[in-house]
Amino acid sequence: MANIKSAKKRIKVIATKTARNRALSSAVKTYMKKVIAAANANDKALAETNLKVAVKAIDKATAKGLFHANAAGRKKSTLARLVNKMA
Repeated sequence: MANIKSAKKRIKVIATKTARNRALSSAVKTYMKKVIAAANANDKALAETNLKVAVKAIDKATAKGLFHANAAGRKKSTLARLVNKMA
């Protein structure tokens, strides 16, 4: 355990940021899974609505520094291709 006051604060701040990042990352994964599930079920309307939610979540996570811009673009592109490929 740290003895210096600033080090103790850093531990608390890092714990807070880690919790936020885990929550955002988990939410993004959940939204992506919903799009994939809807696409696999051939429900285009549901897939499109879930895609909008997923893209928004990915953009928010990217703005907060959770994903690199190229990684976010790759995730969005993959989901969009999956939905657009549907009949």
